[in-house]
This record gives sequence, C-alpha cells and structure tokens, in this order.
Amino acid sequence: MAPPSAVEVTAESDTSALTALSPLSLKGVSKRRAAAGRLIAGVAAEANVESFKGATQHLHKPKAKRWDHHFSAESASRKGNSLKQAAKYLRTPGLISLGGGLPSSEYFPFDELDIKVPQIGHFSPAETHQNGAIVKAGKHDLAEGKSIYDISTAFNYGQGSGSAQLLRWITEHTEIIHNPPYRDWFCTMTVGSTSALDMALRLFTQRGDFIVTEEYTFATAVETAAPMGVGCIGVAMDGQGLLTTSLDSILSSWDPSAHNGARKPFILYTVPTGQNPTGATQSLQRRKDIYRVCQKHDVYIFEDEPYYFLQMQPYTGSNAPDAPPPASHEEFLSSLVPSLLSMDVDGRVMRMDSFSKVVAPGSRVGWITASEQVVQRYMKHADVSTQGPSGMSQLILFKLLDEHWGHAGYLDWLVHIRLEYTRRRDVILAACEEFLPREVVSWKPPMAGMFHWLKIDYTKHPAYPRLSVPEIEESIFLKSIDHGALVMRGSWFYAETTATHNTMFFRATYAAAPFDKIREAIRRFGEAVRESFGMTDGMVG
Repeated sequence: MAPPSAVEVTAESDTSALTALSPLSLKGVSKRRAAAGRLIAGVAAEANVESFKGATQHLHKPKAKRWDHHFSAESASRKGNSLKQAAKYLRTPGLISLGGGLPSSEYFPFDELDIKVPQIGHFSPAETHQNGAIVKAGKHDLAEGKSIYDISTAFNYGQGSGSAQLLRWITEHTEIIHNPPYRDWFCTMTVGSTSALDMALRLFTQRGDFIVTEEYTFATAVETAAPMGVGCIGVAMDGQGLLTTSLDSILSSWDPSAHNGARKPFILYTVPTGQNPTGATQSLQRRKDIYRVCQKHDVYIFEDEPYYFLQMQPYTGSNAPDAPPPASHEEFLSSLVPSLLSMDVDGRVMRMDSFSKVVAPGSRVGWITASEQVVQRYMKHADVSTQGPSGMSQLILFKLLDEHWGHAGYLDWLVHIRLEYTRRRDVILAACEEFLPREVVSWKPPMAGMFHWLKIDYTKHPAYPRLSVPEIEESIFLKSIDHGALVMRGSWFYAETTATHNTMFFRATYAAAPFDKIREAIRRFGEAVRESFGMTDGMVG
C-alpha cells in the first residue's frame, strides 16, 4: 500500500483556510507562512525561532524551569562569538558591510547544484533512478527571486543555529510531531547527535561527575564522557528499557563516599526508542514514570532519539500476514510512542534529533530542542566550535524537505522507511527462528530501530564455570568470525565498563545487508554457537 499522499493547505483569507484533516493542516503551516510573509535571510542571518512557532498556540503554556544550578563552570564562562553578534545589524536598510570576514560568493567555484530525489509516494531506488525529480539550486536564486535559499548564502559562513531557512522547517516539524507543553522551547541545529552529546555534557557536567544511563548503552556516549572525567552509572533494564525502580533506587541511595566524593547524578542519558544496542522501546507509561522520577530528583534528561521514526509495524510472526501499514498521516503519528519532549512540562528535556538514520548520516545535520535558556547557551558554544552544520548539507536538505517534499511528503517518506525496516526486521527474525538453537539463544522482536539483541544462556556452555563469562563470550565471538559472520559483543556496550556482569548478549543489525546476506550471517552465527556449545549434531546446513 502506498504511503498517504501529500496534504496541501491553501489560505482563503487572513482568518480561514481550506484544509484536509491532518496534523499538518491542524498546525496550519502554509497559512502561518503566508501570514508571516516571504522569509528573507541572507548570509549569516540570525534566525528567530520564536517567529517560526505558532503565534498564539503556546501563550497559555508555562515557561520552562531555569537550570542555572546545573550549568557547568565552562558553560557559565562562555560569552559567545562577539563578531557574530554584529549579524543583527545586517538587516539595517542601506547598510554597507565592511565588517564580517565573509568571502565573496563570486569566488565560489559552484554555479548550480542539481539533485535527483524521489517523487512523493514513489520512493524506491528504481523509481527514483527512472523518474526522480531534479531539484536545482543556483548561486543567486535569492537575489533573482527564485528561492529563499541559494548557493551564495548556504556555502558561506553561517550562525551556530544553522540557516533560518532550514531551521524554520525543523521548528515546524518539531511542533507538528511533539508540540512541547511549555512556552519557551527552542530548536537549534547540530552537527549530528554525537557532537550534540559532547556539547551537552560540557554544558552541564564537570570532571568527577557521573551521569545515569541504561546498563547497556551507546558505546560512543560512554567514550565521549570518559575523557571529560565523567563516568556512567548503569540502570537495570527489561524489555522496555531502563527500569524506573532501579533509576529511583540509584538516585535515592547515592553515597558520594562510594564514588570518590562525586555529587549525586543529575543527568539521565537515554535512548527511548529502538535503544542501541538492545533494541528496547520504552512504552508511554514507562516514559511517564521515568519523567516523574527525574522530577523527584531534579534530573535533567538527554533524550537521544535517532531511531524515533523507525518504530515498526507490529510483529505478527514468520507465517502470519503482515499488519496493514498506516492509512493516513494521523494514523501514522498516533502509532508513535509519544516522546519525553511531548510530556516535558518543566523544560527538563534536551531532545536530540538527527537525519542520520532516516535520510543520510553523511549530512551531519541534526538538531536539539530544549528551553530557550539551554539552547542559547548551547549556541554560544557552537559559535566558537562547530559553528553549525555544513551549509552544503543544509541547502540539499532544504531543497528536499522544504521545497520538494514539504512536511506531508516527509511524513510519507517516514512511512516508507517504517515499512522497509519492518521487512528487514522480519527477515532477521525469521532467520533466527530457522537457524539459531533456541536451547541457548533467546530474543524478543524489536519494536523499533536497527538492532536485534540476542541473549545467550552461558550456564549451559560445557566450559562453564571453568571459563568466565567474558571468556565464553570471546570464544563465541571469535568462533563466529571463523564462520564468516560479525556480530557485536554485548560487553562492548556496558555503561560501567569495570563492573561485573552475569548476562551475555550479542548485537546483530538488520540495517544495511541484503536480505540473503542477513539470513546467511545468522545461519553462520548459529553454526558458531552450536559448535561452541558442542551441539554440532544439530547444525543446519
């Protein structure tokens, strides 16, 4: 079934509109843009996020809490980029600027950029190759009235927030999907979520601090924190991710003397949807419970959500008919587990979004949503470090997301991606059912993301307890390599790398390999497990 088609909103007057029943029309994006007038933002233009939000939609909401008591000394000392503060004067009529050291676009060796992209509703590689749309960007499209964003603007220096043109789309998208329940929420662009995490840790933590996270967590997050002198405390997990009872217990019983005098953790880093590496997805109730525990202990939340839109169709079994895809944008959006941002009445969530998993990781474009106070501090750091995402990437994404697909077309694309990852998930699950020995390997079907988490009952290994858990894990890993299949060792994802663990897992991904290769890799891993456990008589050829 094809994804729902694009929805247009056509203004009739200043006070009414012809709309289709969809989240996009309810948010009135087209009408809002028409009322605001044409966006004019030249080189290094400041972006007014408040002007991209609904004018009256948020006035009834409370303002966010202030977080001065949690900001690091480094953050408090940042003054921002003094030169970029002059950008606000560029809007002065008739002003001749000899201020900023901006290269002349006359010397950019690019005149036109053509990109072939999918037509809405025709997203397959074959359809795109044969009949994809060519979107064009010229050097002087803005001056010539052809577009509000062009090469001369995008390829020059910009603000740490990113361009106003793409940031407007991001702000609207965030309002459509999450509609944060406090007034002064803001967005700013990032150079992907790994960079965002690095900067967020510097914003809040100092050497000797600890943060709390899932007991198995994104390895790069641990590796980002460690050189800063920031440690991780692992929270116990179940099939829905981190356990609130464990989180509450850790925070309630914190003993500084047991942690080198460290103060009680006040940062939670979590991946709520399709968690890396476990694939666990927090239910709505679990998210509400986590938020309440964080309120109780005044904990600030880093909500890292690269897999949010990879929430898949329900798993119906290898021989059951597929669940029908969402029939409309409303049905698609209502099927998503609400985000922590969408229930954040305090402004205690920094949500990290990314285009990496749903468009392309090489774009290195993402964004955070948080309170204005937090975002302003983040931007001061960005202005003297990353400076913002690549202008070339921003222009490409703007052409695709704003001018070509629009918000409705992007939702269509996300439905398409949902169905594609559902097929991939089902392929690996079918292979596991066929090739893995259920006597020693168990799993739960992932609801979202890219990862399949395989639990190994090491107590049935013939060398246990003579060999330790890490030794058995290593032997299975190396045996799998010998058989020609690479799966990741679960111990590589420990939040507490020096702690003792009595569980064993391996992480497989179904994100990229062709279907036949997924099946073959699982078959080879099954052979390796059987051989390691002395079950060679049951090998599947």
